Amino acid sequence: MMQKTVAIGLQDFEKVIERNAFYVDKTTFIKEWWESGDDVTLITRPRRFGKTLTMSMLDYFFSIDHSGSDLFKGMEIWKEKKYQSLQGTYPVISLSFSDVKENSITETKSRICTIIQFLFVRYSFLLESDVLTEFEKEKFKNVLSDMSDSEAAASLQQLSGYLYRYYGKKVIILLDEYDTPMQEAFMDGYWDELSAFIRNLFNATFKGNPYLEKAIMTGITRVSKESIFSDLNNLNVITTTSGEYADFFGFTEKEVFKALDEYGLTDKKNQVKDWYDGFTFGDCRDIYNPWSIINYLKQRKFAPYWANTSSNSLAGKLVREGSNNVKRKFEDLLNNKSLKVSMDEQIVFDQLSVKESSIWSLLLTSGYLKVMKTELDEQTGQMYYQVALTNKEVRIMFDNIIRGWFADYDSGYNDFIKALIRDDLDAMNAYMNRVALTTLSFFDSGTKPSGESEPERFYHGFVLGLLVDLRGRYTVTSNRESGFGRYDVMLEPSNQNDDAFILEFKVQDPSREKTLEETVEEAIGQIKEKGYVSSLIEKGIPTDHIKKYGFAFCGKKVLIGQ
Repeated sequence: MMQKTVAIGLQDFEKVIERNAFYVDKTTFIKEWWESGDDVTLITRPRRFGKTLTMSMLDYFFSIDHSGSDLFKGMEIWKEKKYQSLQGTYPVISLSFSDVKENSITETKSRICTIIQFLFVRYSFLLESDVLTEFEKEKFKNVLSDMSDSEAAASLQQLSGYLYRYYGKKVIILLDEYDTPMQEAFMDGYWDELSAFIRNLFNATFKGNPYLEKAIMTGITRVSKESIFSDLNNLNVITTTSGEYADFFGFTEKEVFKALDEYGLTDKKNQVKDWYDGFTFGDCRDIYNPWSIINYLKQRKFAPYWANTSSNSLAGKLVREGSNNVKRKFEDLLNNKSLKVSMDEQIVFDQLSVKESSIWSLLLTSGYLKVMKTELDEQTGQMYYQVALTNKEVRIMFDNIIRGWFADYDSGYNDFIKALIRDDLDAMNAYMNRVALTTLSFFDSGTKPSGESEPERFYHGFVLGLLVDLRGRYTVTSNRESGFGRYDVMLEPSNQNDDAFILEFKVQDPSREKTLEETVEEAIGQIKEKGYVSSLIEKGIPTDHIKKYGFAFCGKKVLIGQ
């Protein structure tokens, strides 16, 4: 049988089938969803996991506009006579918020209203029918990009009613990537205003809509019910830990290995698994990222395809501005360790800067973490998750994000590392002051000025940078026990002929230290008094190969001594 063409970026179901492009048959999702009995379904999955293609498939299957379509012949769903007769029998309202990425509340509302306006243009033939009164025709024409919030909120319910009267059947509503504007609102600071607008739109469309047959929404995150779903008691939410629809988004290992066999790549299975496996939905393990699999089948070389499809700016922001505890835990993740964390799958965006569990929740739903196992604390009822970075591709993505923290600011970071390795104290001081001056505030979330009180956010970000840039040559750890205390940073060489390093960070206390030089002496004294070198000596590293540095901070000024 001839191999199907591997096409990149096709999200229109008709194009995929008509071009005979590579496609994994997921059409039985239609039956499972239709027979679920749920009025409104929200399915959350990471980006590029087939959500848009699935919504397109539903549109082509149910929409009256595609009645009599041959697209599904030969598919799994077509084996059921009931569904053959169901195809093309419903009015469908299909819209997507995937491109709503504006910088202000005004622009975002206008963009959403424009999307709704285009829907009305699509159904403008209703103006020529006799199902609309003259008053309704005027309202129809007033659905514009600058309509009021109340007009926007009612618009999709009104369109549902018009279509119901025209076709005599209730409508199916498909909303793809519902949460894209919500994430942008969080990033750009207009979350509260947009929440109110979206809440009113969703309540009228999905709850108070008497003309609705069924609806489905997709997105990356489950935005908290209190934010926008407060009145939607008819909503069934399917998250990454839910058992329903577990194998319909993403490719199973069986599907991936079958494709590798078909394209003559059988010997690459282990490498493909290392790069692109690791996602778990419900109890379904070994789910592969479809975007990367399709790109690999076409390009036949390994690369972080999925990780490079967006800026990943929110994930980077959460780690960069996170507390020292978040950064320490991320250090473990980058060192191939797992974490035991609690989380709530409802994302409360305005708590991301203060509630650590919200950070791990967002990283999980976005696909950057995988669940190794779950554990219920029977005393408290709290669920704990053992999580790790999903796969090699995700680890490379975070390496690149962390490098970018410093590279973007031309801070002399790489020059500092070179000076550290060659024990050039003068150069270290020159470069470190550049690093601190340009990046200290970059690591500040705004709730705790790092340059004034303590440099924890900065130096733990700095440690992550060391870990990424020195991986393979050094094992970099922070805040671990050694001797009689916990050191700040330790660099253990892979080659015992190289020097090891212990770095201690201190903010000047004017009541105790009059100068930065005295603060440096305090830091060096702590390294010696607490015996931080003991763990390195136990590993056979000679004392003359252990370099000890004290870093003294005062605002954005730094002094390094030994």
